[in-house]
Parts: sequence; structure tokens; C-alpha cells
Amino acid sequence: MLFILQFIYQNIFDIKEVRLNIVLLFIVVIVLIVIISFILLAYRNFIKRIIQEKDAQYQAEIEHQKELTSENIKGQEDERKRIAITVHDDIGNRLNILSLWLNNLNAENQGSSKKIITSQITELIDSTRNISHSLYPVNLEKLGLALYLQELVTNLSYRINVSLYIDSSYERKDIFTEVQIYRVIQEFTSNVIKHSTASEVSIYIKKNPKHTTVILTDNGQSFDYETANKGMGLKNIESRISSVKGFHKWKNKIGKGSRIIFNIPN
Repeated sequence: MLFILQFIYQNIFDIKEVRLNIVLLFIVVIVLIVIISFILLAYRNFIKRIIQEKDAQYQAEIEHQKELTSENIKGQEDERKRIAITVHDDIGNRLNILSLWLNNLNAENQGSSKKIITSQITELIDSTRNISHSLYPVNLEKLGLALYLQELVTNLSYRINVSLYIDSSYERKDIFTEVQIYRVIQEFTSNVIKHSTASEVSIYIKKNPKHTTVILTDNGQSFDYETANKGMGLKNIESRISSVKGFHKWKNKIGKGSRIIFNIPN
């Protein structure tokens, strides 16, 4: 009889232990489900946030490109307006002066008239060359960027000290790319002369395995890029770099000068 009671008791104990194990297993499963659900929810929110950030970045890039395109068009219109004014006020007036002197040319004033006419023709040639140069740097295609930049340095030498270094390994690029590089350098130096107290500008061009690096530096007062009014000069620089699939970075120090570094794929 005692044996039977012990057997029954043992079976009841085993049943309770099994039930307890089942309950514990159930609890563990529930906890795992909660943890996994939390992880999946957190991961989904993380992916959603990443997608939203990428969408926002993409939209910002689109807006930036639209702004650059708009400013580029505005810049072209401003350039056309400037050229039209130059043609009307400068070349047009000089042609009128030539016409008057030619109509009044006689034996008595032939000597003085010849000097004035020659002077006006020379200035007309210079004005025409400047307009042609502003529309398209014709000699750049013939000479290449390196030689053409040396000509730019020579032309600027009476206004500011410019140092030019071009890596000997630099290889000529397609004409569109070289024109954009030249225009960026031209725009940078023009902005320095107009808006900075700088006395020196340096131009550094180096070829790397994957890209060509251009570094432009001045020793002027500089500006804070983040708070600066992005005028036509800065936007023209950025749009030209973007047009050749390049990327850039400003490294300015207030009171110590401005620096822009941009890389263009080879």
C-alpha cells in the first residue's frame, strides 16, 4: 500500500514538474517573441528613417541642382546683357567716333586724324578680343589649359600676385572640361580681386590616379561659407564643377584667406 502511495506521489510530482517546465517554456517563448518583435519594429523604424533621410537628401540635391541651373541661366543672361552694353556703349561709340573723323578727314588735319583713328582701331580690336574671350576662350583649345593659365597669370600680374603650379604629369582633358576648370579659376581670381583684400592667389593642379585635384587659395579676409550670401560668383563656381561631375570643398579661415579644393574624375 505504501509503495502505491509513493508511486502516485511521484507521478503527481513529475506531472507538476512537467507543467512547470511547460509554463517556463511558454514564458520563454513569449519573451522571445516580444524581443524579436521589438527588434523587428526597431529595425523597420531604422530602415524607414534611413529611407526618409535619403529621400530628403535626394530632394535637397534636386533643389540644389535646380537652383544651380536657374542661376546658370541667369548668369548667361547677365553675361549677354553685359556684352550687349559693351557692344553698344564701347564699340558702338568708337565706331561713331571713327565715322566722324573719317568724314572730316582732310589734308590739313591728316596727321592728327591718323593718330586718333589708329588709336580708336587699336582699342576696337582690344574690345572685340575681350568680348570674344569672355564668350569662349578660343586659344585654350589651341594652347591647352597649362599654357592658357600662364597667360591668365600674366594678365593678372599688374593687379595681384598669382603663383601657378601645374603637376608635370597633368594630361590634357577634353575641351569642355578644361574650359570649366579655367572658368572656375577665372571666377575665383575675379572674386578675390573684387571682394577681397588679398595680395596673393595660388593655383595648384595635380593629377592623381582617379582624379585631378585643383586647389585655389588666397590670403584675403575670407568668408563664412555657411552664412555667406551665395552670389553669382560662388554659384557659377559650383555649377561649373558640377557640370564635369566634380566635387568640391571650401576650407576658409576668417582673416587668413579662402581655399577651395575640387576634384574632377580623370
